[in-house]
Amino acid sequence: MARRPDDRSSRVQFDVMRFPSYAFDPATGVATFDYLLDGPEPLRFTETITFPVPDGRDVPAAFHRVLDLLHVVAGVSYFKVGAPARVVAPKPVPPQVVDFFTAVYTKGMAEYAYRNRLPHVLELTVESPGTAPMADPIEAATGRPLSAVGGGKDSIVTLEILRAAGLDPVPFSVNPNPVIDNVNAASGLSALAARRKLDPSLFALNKAGALNGHIPVTAINSLIAVATAVWHGLGPVVMSNERSASDPNLIWNGHEVNHQWSKGVEAEGLLRTAVAAYTGLTEPYFSLLRPLSELHIAQLFAGHTAYDDVVTSCNKAFKLHDPTARWCGDCPKCRFVFLAMAPHMSRERLAHIFGRDLFADPAQTPGFLELLGIDAHKPFECVGEAEECLVALSLLTDDAPVLVALRAAVPDPAWADASHSNVFTPGGPHHIPAAYRKILDEAVA
Repeated sequence: MARRPDDRSSRVQFDVMRFPSYAFDPATGVATFDYLLDGPEPLRFTETITFPVPDGRDVPAAFHRVLDLLHVVAGVSYFKVGAPARVVAPKPVPPQVVDFFTAVYTKGMAEYAYRNRLPHVLELTVESPGTAPMADPIEAATGRPLSAVGGGKDSIVTLEILRAAGLDPVPFSVNPNPVIDNVNAASGLSALAARRKLDPSLFALNKAGALNGHIPVTAINSLIAVATAVWHGLGPVVMSNERSASDPNLIWNGHEVNHQWSKGVEAEGLLRTAVAAYTGLTEPYFSLLRPLSELHIAQLFAGHTAYDDVVTSCNKAFKLHDPTARWCGDCPKCRFVFLAMAPHMSRERLAHIFGRDLFADPAQTPGFLELLGIDAHKPFECVGEAEECLVALSLLTDDAPVLVALRAAVPDPAWADASHSNVFTPGGPHHIPAAYRKILDEAVA
């Protein structure tokens, strides 16, 4: 019998990661996924994902196909325990799916590999027991879009763009917290939610000293959203990932390390291609805000005051176990969003949203300098590009202590490289269908 994680307190070598089985109960919406880290002392894990159950709808074959993909992608949470050199997918799949799996376990785990000094992770290839033919195309769904909501400004902007276009979006989240519930309530739209529960023994193993680190959680939640949309007969899954998500934090061993890789345009394209090849779904998923900068999105958010008392983008606040806490006020994400919003609203409104004025606190200066790309690489957080931060700073003219210090620290060549036109002109690669691109263009015109 395989030993459980709580049976030991030290790290153990594993040879290969496998995916023994999964099961799904349509009556309850519960899917159970089994994982195996195989080696001299193997470890087994089981996680559950509970999907919202629609009324009177059979389960389409495409739903089970999405679960096949999800089974492998969600396994990154258990892979990181031991980072075996081999990962073997459970079923034959088309080559496009192998490419997606491999990217998730390498590029999606690049920050984990960098922090743990595991260069082999960046070189592995997910193995498939065979090659399957591509699925026959299924006509693109034209129903209501399922719009992922994380509680921040970006997803709020997407909801309001879709609503203004008359598309009646359905908000969706995985494991919604009080912040997300409050954003959904402020929108006035009826939401759907799924629940993901990790194997509890994973936490015991982490406490005992197992390898740990960042995973590409957006790839997991995206497939949960696609499966939900398929089962409920909805249209495409619409994300709110911006163009700066594709910008890497640093280069290590010749590989880009990007904290936001699974939010970037490359990951989006690979996921779309894998889903289409394996399920036949032709327009399953895209990000509506992909051509926009974070600063541009902040400008659009400024027009929606109904969310001022509920919006948050602070990941630390979610971990404070205080349903009233929305912003910690002392992390890269808080500083970046504060800076991005500042040119587009009054300081009084900004301080109301955040509960404090970060520009009035000199202790915040080093953190803002990091965002500006001065003496540090881009923080391992979901923040925008240094150019955006410089443009935002250039638009602020008052003499708050932090702003005075930042202006003095920025070298002259950096100002020359900050283009207002680049930041506020939509552009770059994207996967937005033509009808939705027209909607976006009308919203930002």
